[in-house]
Amino acid sequence: MRKAVLAALVIGTGAATGAALQARQIAPEALGTLAPVDVVILGEVHDNPSHHLNQATALDSLAPAAVLFEMLTQAQAEIAQARTRVGPALGAALEWEMSGWPPFDLYQPVFEALGSARIFGMAVPRDRIGSAFSDGPAAAFGDGAARFGLDRPLPPAEQVTREAMQAAAHCDALPPDMLPGMVAAQRLRDAAFADTVLTALAETGGPVAVITGSGHARTDWGMPAALRRAAPDLRVLSIGQLEDHGDLPDHPPFDLWLVTAPADRPDPCAGLRARGEGD
Repeated sequence: MRKAVLAALVIGTGAATGAALQARQIAPEALGTLAPVDVVILGEVHDNPSHHLNQATALDSLAPAAVLFEMLTQAQAEIAQARTRVGPALGAALEWEMSGWPPFDLYQPVFEALGSARIFGMAVPRDRIGSAFSDGPAAAFGDGAARFGLDRPLPPAEQVTREAMQAAAHCDALPPDMLPGMVAAQRLRDAAFADTVLTALAETGGPVAVITGSGHARTDWGMPAALRRAAPDLRVLSIGQLEDHGDLPDHPPFDLWLVTAPADRPDPCAGLRARGEGD
């Protein structure tokens, strides 16, 4: 399982922006009665089954015109769009087992709740991620980077905070000189995801729902922030899903959030610690 799963578990303490006065924790039942908006970002911890069931509940209620997946390339989205395969057969057609994401059966309820929605893939190619590391997020994004603020450096305090979060999310095993590149790659992905949202809105008229990690759903510096900069009149609702590890902030950076029990998983850092103790 990709290390990015752990990154979704790390939630910073930055205050939410935008709909901060209305920000609140909700129960899963509230996902069936969401108010209409242009864009709903449905965050998740990737390997938590209950999070995908909650996303399916929201999709059933929203009946969006388009659903965007962080996990899919556009080529994979077109395979899913054909709707000629369902269940495990769809997972096989998408070559999901080779993708590095958690097992397809966790995501199957989400695909079953798509209805007639058009499917978009948001995955950023690896060469562009590598370019963000070496050349910065603006160069990796290309034309239109300024629209999402990629042409500007982050405020120093935010840069430090985000590098520390990347270090923690990767078990403090990354060389320090890699951390700025990790942050740059995250900025690129948030902007690229937001750009795909705008494309989906233009092509379908909306509303649009987004399936992504809760880290990308952050209102302070994730996709919502990129969308606010590029299209400030859009009505965007960010829903984060978090796990209760006993250390959640009082005000997570989402418009709405749900808190669930942690998924049953091995300690993702145990192997690194054992290796270190054996040195």
